[in-house]
Amino acid sequence: MALSGMRGLSVFISDVRNCQNKEQERLRVDKELGNVRTRFKNEKGLSPYEKKKYVWKMLYIYMLGYDVDFGHMEAVSLISAPKYPEKQVGYIVTACLLNENHDFLRLAINTVRNDIIGRNETFQCLALTLVGNIGGREFAESLAADVQKLLISSSCRPLVRKKAALCLLRLYRKNPDVVNVDGWADRMAQLLDERDLGVLTSSMSLLVALVSNNHEAYWSCLPKCVKTLERLARNQDIPQEYTYYGIPSPWLQVKTMRALQYFPTVEDPNTRRSLFEVLQRILMGTDVVKNVNKNNASHAVLFEALALVMHLDAEKEMMSQCVALLGKFIAVREPNIRYLGLENMTRMLMVTDVQDIIKRHQAQIITSLKDPDISIRRRALDLLYGMCDVSNAKDIVEELLQYLSSADFAMREELSLKAAILAEKFAPDLSWYVDVILQLIDKAGDFVSDDIWFRVVQFVTNNEDLQSYAAAKAREYLNKPAIHETMVKVSAYILGEYGHLLARRPGYSPKELFTIIHEKHPTVSTSTIPILLSSYAKILMHTQPPEPELQNQIWTIFNKYESCIDVEIQQRAAEYFALSRKGASLMDILAEMPKFPERQSALIRKAEDAEVDTAEQSAIKLRAQQQMSTALVVTDQRPPNGMPAQPSIGPLSLVKVPSETVDSQNPGDQGLTHPNGVVYKEDPQPPSQDIIGDLLGTLSIEGPPGAVAQSPQSATYEAEGAPSAADAAALVPVGEESGSVQPIGNINERFYALCLKDSGVLYEDPNIQIGIKAEWRAHQGRLVLFLGNKNTASLGSVQALILPPTHLKMELSLVPETIPPRAQVQCPLEVMNLRPSRDVAVLDFSYKFGPTMVNVKLRLPAVLNKFLQPITVSPEEFFPQWRSLSGPPLKLQEVVRGVRPLPLPEMANLFNTYRLTVCPGLDPNPNNLVASTTFYSETTRAMLCLVRIETDPADRTQLRMTVASGDPTLTFELKEFIKEQLVSIPTAPQRPQGPAAPPPPVAQITAPPPAASQDPGALLAGLL
Repeated sequence: MALSGMRGLSVFISDVRNCQNKEQERLRVDKELGNVRTRFKNEKGLSPYEKKKYVWKMLYIYMLGYDVDFGHMEAVSLISAPKYPEKQVGYIVTACLLNENHDFLRLAINTVRNDIIGRNETFQCLALTLVGNIGGREFAESLAADVQKLLISSSCRPLVRKKAALCLLRLYRKNPDVVNVDGWADRMAQLLDERDLGVLTSSMSLLVALVSNNHEAYWSCLPKCVKTLERLARNQDIPQEYTYYGIPSPWLQVKTMRALQYFPTVEDPNTRRSLFEVLQRILMGTDVVKNVNKNNASHAVLFEALALVMHLDAEKEMMSQCVALLGKFIAVREPNIRYLGLENMTRMLMVTDVQDIIKRHQAQIITSLKDPDISIRRRALDLLYGMCDVSNAKDIVEELLQYLSSADFAMREELSLKAAILAEKFAPDLSWYVDVILQLIDKAGDFVSDDIWFRVVQFVTNNEDLQSYAAAKAREYLNKPAIHETMVKVSAYILGEYGHLLARRPGYSPKELFTIIHEKHPTVSTSTIPILLSSYAKILMHTQPPEPELQNQIWTIFNKYESCIDVEIQQRAAEYFALSRKGASLMDILAEMPKFPERQSALIRKAEDAEVDTAEQSAIKLRAQQQMSTALVVTDQRPPNGMPAQPSIGPLSLVKVPSETVDSQNPGDQGLTHPNGVVYKEDPQPPSQDIIGDLLGTLSIEGPPGAVAQSPQSATYEAEGAPSAADAAALVPVGEESGSVQPIGNINERFYALCLKDSGVLYEDPNIQIGIKAEWRAHQGRLVLFLGNKNTASLGSVQALILPPTHLKMELSLVPETIPPRAQVQCPLEVMNLRPSRDVAVLDFSYKFGPTMVNVKLRLPAVLNKFLQPITVSPEEFFPQWRSLSGPPLKLQEVVRGVRPLPLPEMANLFNTYRLTVCPGLDPNPNNLVASTTFYSETTRAMLCLVRIETDPADRTQLRMTVASGDPTLTFELKEFIKEQLVSIPTAPQRPQGPAAPPPPVAQITAPPPAASQDPGALLAGLL
């Protein structure tokens, strides 16, 4: 009977293997599934052995990639079988077919628990393997305590304890809030004394997870980790089965050094000395050999040791030794080793003392730029960029320019940006900088962003000694028969401004300059024509009295473009044509541009915001996209206080909102705008419809004045996500109106934008525009509401009522009942913050226009972050405060899931936007952020708040957040506020009335089937 049963399974596997095509295989599988389904319908007639046979067939079919949507109950029922063969099948198939949310798993929890707490070690191992593979929340709640007991039990064999450690690790990673590890520091220290390397390796994996979340509780484990490393480095009492190509347990060495990197310092001098001796032994004993397997193991240990050396900020001698070792690696033929050498040498640049030593390998690094592997070329580029300074900038930039001609298209944009930044930061003289940028534009025009030529224009404008040289170089490039359009832009701009400085040289007369620039006119796009028109007007201005022939040529061009369909070109042509008739007065109107205000380079800012392209971050980005496309975060959307339910409203936007005002106190942030860059109009214009926009200012214009400017009307706000239901509690239906008047723009997006800045438009419809300008000092604020009537008739029955939450004291001055035509009234509003809260004040505003009565309820941007004041905290101030706030309710911690996957620089920018100052260098883990701020209210006065964010590089969609302050309410409110900004909650379209649509179901993510090339039959053969 047994032989016949196994023969049937073997025959089925052979039949599938012998199928000639996919269709034959599908028919054979469908036939077998039909047979299995028929047999399962008559389950009472099946023996446990027959059930086991058919469940094996189901597993094989599933591993081939076919859906198996029945038989799950039969597989689960085998778990409770008394004999090992049936129980083994039940555990294996259940772990493969069912996910953690499957209802059938609840039926097996008691059986699994009985096996775990039983005396049969084989059954214990099967149960622990199942729990570790599935790792569901219900398993964690029911079984975590039993698994912990097995791990610390002295009567269990090492095999069981090893599986218990790995099982507990999986449960803790999946459900850290469920698995209770409080007070486990002593137990973990005991586990690190274990002599069995299998148990020790599994326990070390568990320790890494524990200290990554909270290292402060496990200081007693640090000396034990160092002793473990000593034991391995000296090869003391290491069994042969744990020695891999002569290396004692490389996996344990890597895990131990990784655990040590979560501790900020090693303070004990004896422990520190022992640790550095071990690291010295690892560095001295590692070299590149021919055996690939040995290389992989030894390099895994070596690079983890390098990371630990950098983390501990070792002495310069050891750092020099590390750089010398990496120098050998970047010179070998094996591409993987070269990549690792370049990547780790880039990390070493964080230690400034070794930069001079890294420079010794500059020639080899430059050679790596020509490597066939693009990953190696990228790392070489990163390393050259990081190691560049005044002493070697000329050589490195020239090498980058040479490499630009043959570089991959995928690298040219990054290469151009970095070459431009290095030329700017380390230029020995400014003429060399101009040469480099013009060469860069000439060689990689399509990959040169506007920021680069904007920057060279700024340098030329601000340095008078450079202007004639730049004009001469621009003239040389225009002589070329074919140049990129970006080169036309920068050359036309420079020659228009400074070509007259070389008028005495041959070839630089106004007519010759006009001719050579105008020759490029047929090759350029519409966006470049405004710059050419500006250049023509400047050339005409510098020829006073004008040459009739040149003047007529330029006037003809202006006349031609006066009827252009493009508004920007048409306006410039008409205005330049009118201005050019003023003769000598044109010299004053179109005078040279004044110097640009000094500020941080836009190129450097762009490079700081850009991500480093690594394989790890690409995988994180892909995983985040997959999760965002298949999963939906659903929150409690119950309406507050009996109000009608509304669709969820998004949290404050991550998108950088374009500035709608010109900051008079910081002109350096206004791009490349200059007063003389504005073209003044002769003809009177109709009154502006944007009353608040006129009051608050206009959008800044990026780029030289000749560049095409963005109209204020084109600026839009973008917001994404939604706040929690708690945040909606004080919001009331937003944008709810009586009458047919519809708002202009999105009310929610306007509110979110004002939460990030202090002036802008709160609401607008065809009749009225409501703007806000605010000032915030400590716990007080002053807002001014600007009510602008856009019509030629009066607005009557105007009423404004403030509905403040309990934590805000607000006083609004008298609002006039009538707003005259085309008039604007100002209504001051005083705000005082009494205590921390996330509730939002509401403005109930109404007016009457003709027979129409309009009423809107608008949220006011007097939100929590307005009462925060950024503050930078030093390590000497931070750690005493952090340790003094020991736990709840002053220090709260939460694991946040469903986080929008953000690179750390973007997350830091988000925190700074909300007035939470990110303090670099406080947390030794580069994947973590520490931020500080001061909160002001009447009850708390100035209250220091500290925030720590711990991220997982492998999964950016979850993080652990710890918030601490001296006030329990403040700690809770700030924690919830930050969580709302980090979690993305999809929103339904806003509707004025009616309940919210029910949220769509959460999509389940299932693991893909194994690749077709993997033969499941071979995997099953060992089990038969």
